[in-house]
Amino acid sequence: MRVLISGAGIAGPTLAYWLAHYGFQPTLVESAAHLRTAGYVIDFWGAGYDIADRMGLLPEIMRKGYQVREVRVVNAAGKRIAAFSTEAVARVAQGRFTSIPRGDLAASIFSLIEGRVETLFGDSVRSLVQTENAVRVTFESGGTREFDLVIGGDGLHSRIRRLVFGEEKQFERYLGYKAVAFEIAGYPMRDELVYLLYTQVGQQTGRFTLRGDRTMFLFTFRDREYEISADREEQKALLHARFSGAGWEYPQILNALSTASDLYFDRVSQIQMNHAGESWNNGRVALVGDAASCVSLLAGQGSALAMVAAYILAGELHRARGNYAQAFERYQSLFGPFVLQKQNAARRLAGFFAPKSKLSMFLRNQVINLMAIPWITDVAIGRDLVDKIEIPEY
Repeated sequence: MRVLISGAGIAGPTLAYWLAHYGFQPTLVESAAHLRTAGYVIDFWGAGYDIADRMGLLPEIMRKGYQVREVRVVNAAGKRIAAFSTEAVARVAQGRFTSIPRGDLAASIFSLIEGRVETLFGDSVRSLVQTENAVRVTFESGGTREFDLVIGGDGLHSRIRRLVFGEEKQFERYLGYKAVAFEIAGYPMRDELVYLLYTQVGQQTGRFTLRGDRTMFLFTFRDREYEISADREEQKALLHARFSGAGWEYPQILNALSTASDLYFDRVSQIQMNHAGESWNNGRVALVGDAASCVSLLAGQGSALAMVAAYILAGELHRARGNYAQAFERYQSLFGPFVLQKQNAARRLAGFFAPKSKLSMFLRNQVINLMAIPWITDVAIGRDLVDKIEIPEY
């Protein structure tokens, strides 16, 4: 079967890998001119870790990843006010845990299909028409081709979802935050293998030291405004207006922001088709990853979950031997309840990223300090670090 996959992030290349493994003929289309590298450092564990293992990716992921020693909260003077060792997290995850820039994970997955799977960079789907036997796709470049199936793995703002299922707002749940991530070279303050957090009411910035004299920053802040300007300079101006008087290292960070060539700036939202009983497929078209069920960065596990979803979708298509309707139904019934739990867990963690009040910020810091005690770690994050899903063998 010829399968067009829209999106070369995490879900799309993972799906392409497994489809090719089972003898399908996948084609990957990506609107960007090259593989995207922007994003933030993600924690990688759970069921996604198991999928990476089955793909033979673990050695490279562990090589590119970071074994973070400590999560540390500092005050405006840079002094520690709360911290916990990640040994407790690793214990709950049974050692199957690492932190890795999202772009590095995407590059590792893509390397498995590069040269093996047809990939169309700098193009996207303009329109599609389903017929009895195929999907006729017209690309923005002007070409028209037919595929047996089309899968939207093109993220939170999925074009395939909009073309086939309807406008984004009917499925998106905006959680009231914006997130901004970027990396710069030569930043003078470095704390090796420490995830540093500076938190104020309604906003937080994370700083993480990368290899090669690079530093990554992640801003999260409360914002009632839904819309986001697409202009990079306007986005940077918004950050200056929001954080320039906030103390800490912001003068140096905002000054260095001008050198950032790749900026991730987006709403913190979830896609909740599953909540309303909506199907992730319409005829020969289906959705995977964030396009179907974005959990948001608050879950800290979106990339791993996208890999699990792609693995199950490919496996069910293989098992169904051409009966795509059966495969789509089985895929959603297996993965849907699990990802719904993850979405609920993500919303519970919102207060960690941008506390609503000084009291909630104080209480959060006390919990962070208490996480040095094993049973406190189990209560605070244990249930969210254990993926209760049985991954099928195909």
